[in-house]
Amino acid sequence: MIRLAFAVLIAASTAFAPIVATAANKIQRVISPGGIEAWLVEEHAIPIVAIEVSFDGGSVLDPEGKEGVANLMMGLLEEGAGDLDAVGFAQRADEIAARLGFGSGRENVSLSLRSLTENLDQTVDLMRLAIMQPRFDEEPVARVKAQIISSIKSSETDPNSIAGKAFNEMGFAGDPYGRPSEGTVESVTGLTVEDLKSARETLLNVGGAHIGVVGDITAAELAPLLDRLLGDLRDEPVEELPMTRFSAPAGVTVIDLDVPQSVAVFGHAGILRDDPDFIPAYVLNYILGGGGFASRLTVEVREKRGLSYSVYSYLSPRDRAGLYAGGVATANASMKDSIAVIRDEWRKMAEQGVTVEELGKAKRYLTGAYALRFDSNSKIANILVGVQAAGLPIDYTETRNSLVEAVTLDDIKRVAARILRPDDLAIVVVGRPEGLE
Repeated sequence: MIRLAFAVLIAASTAFAPIVATAANKIQRVISPGGIEAWLVEEHAIPIVAIEVSFDGGSVLDPEGKEGVANLMMGLLEEGAGDLDAVGFAQRADEIAARLGFGSGRENVSLSLRSLTENLDQTVDLMRLAIMQPRFDEEPVARVKAQIISSIKSSETDPNSIAGKAFNEMGFAGDPYGRPSEGTVESVTGLTVEDLKSARETLLNVGGAHIGVVGDITAAELAPLLDRLLGDLRDEPVEELPMTRFSAPAGVTVIDLDVPQSVAVFGHAGILRDDPDFIPAYVLNYILGGGGFASRLTVEVREKRGLSYSVYSYLSPRDRAGLYAGGVATANASMKDSIAVIRDEWRKMAEQGVTVEELGKAKRYLTGAYALRFDSNSKIANILVGVQAAGLPIDYTETRNSLVEAVTLDDIKRVAARILRPDDLAIVVVGRPEGLE
């Protein structure tokens, strides 16, 4: 009955989702008695609370030879804690209708919590148990390891995975960015319980935490709850790795694979999120390759020439390096021509910028679609975390659209000339593309 009621409330929380940018739902900065900071949006219409926590670090902090330890450790936090084994932990979560999530990325690890207001204390206690007293029992460790190793082996025959891995290795040779976040078969196989305990101590560090909370809770109620959930974790400055730069050589690298369709990943160095030109670059990319059917790459490669079903570009502002990249998949006979068109469009925009019509359409879409991101408490909490992690001001969700609206044709032309470098494009193709060696 509790599970059914929670499911109904989750659906309702989407239907009546708050929009952060409205005056009624201002973001509050909450500081716990122990000094832990969170951003809160109160929404009392539905008795549900969503908490999202991101810790700086992630797989970039995996020790050399122990690649994949962050991913494995986070995957085991729900597999038993304290006096609860894996089955008991799952049963306890079910009893209180708690939804707990644990994630690992290249530059962060994350916790996710959703709870009925009446069960929030119990849900927080269960999450605290998971992060403070994980069991790392033999059976779950072996089982989750086997799942990860199976995924790694599967990726070794997947063209997209092969291309992405090679692209990162070439662009960030010798840097943690160039290593696989999941690890390798050898590294994951060799991980021990002591490795997992060490990773937990390193990565679950309040010194690098970003916290977003949305739902049926007040600032006065949240403050002590933050200490209850996270107050006993390590609280120290997060290890800072040196800045780096994507440095793959320009040109085409072909990795032979006997498949009827080739996959390509392409790109060059980009800009960071705190770059003053990031918003104009974001608008520019929507027009070039980030806008789906509205983008130039799709129009020129797919619609006009029928070379590919899918082609795209994106900005990837990582913590220590910027990247401007994209991808395309097409028949082996069409890959050479697809690459030629992509390079041509990259060059045209770098030299000519965009049209008044293109800029107007991009602004209308990017500003109109922004509100649609705020359609559930969990999504809003994630956005709060993302804004914090990027070092943006607390009112960013209110000012973001005005920043997009302020972008001019001259801005786009200047930024395009600065960041688009067609002669620097590094291209990795997996398959047997005709005319490319």
